[in-house]
Amino acid sequence: MTEREQPTDRTRVRRLPERGAYDRATIDAILDAMPVAHVGYSIDGQPFVTPTLQWREGDHVYWHGSAASRMLRVIDGAPVCLTVTLIDGMVLARSAFNHSMNYRSVMLLGKAHAITDPAVKEARLKTFVESQFPGRWDLLRPVTAQELKGTTVLGMPIDECSAKIRSGSPHDDEADEALDIWAGVIPIRFEVLPPIADSHVRAHRKAPSHARNFRIG
Repeated sequence: MTEREQPTDRTRVRRLPERGAYDRATIDAILDAMPVAHVGYSIDGQPFVTPTLQWREGDHVYWHGSAASRMLRVIDGAPVCLTVTLIDGMVLARSAFNHSMNYRSVMLLGKAHAITDPAVKEARLKTFVESQFPGRWDLLRPVTAQELKGTTVLGMPIDECSAKIRSGSPHDDEADEALDIWAGVIPIRFEVLPPIADSHVRAHRKAPSHARNFRIG
């Protein structure tokens, strides 16, 4: 494990530390698999958590929203906590205490910074669209200066972070394993359904491959 991948005191997994992971390969894979993130921040001492869409570029994670958003206005330069979670299954044990969940999660701590250069902002947004729907950006009409002005893009380095993962069967107490009670895992996965064209799409226009092949997880 490199120095960069060593956990800090704030990111070290203390409860069930065997579930903790700090290598970038694991962290990047979870970030890349789930675009939905939750950003925690504080305004005048009041904590808030806001769901948003995130994407990773190299050693940074980014998210965006309306320039009118209070969250995006106040957290530039402020400390934030960004989390991403994938649920892989519900774990049913032979006791209520040992019920659990299979999951993959990442927590990032750092200071958010706003992308102010319009060209850099557009490049970040292009990466976001292309990361989800390869080839789509060039099919779209060009973004306007007013749209860029009305959009805030924030980023933070993937530096102080950790992953926590659970997989596998229930961890029943040895005495409970003899009980005649069903136990096991209910797998969970995101199901992406076939794309549905809106009413203005011309009849000959078929859904592009990035719409048909979109996946999460």
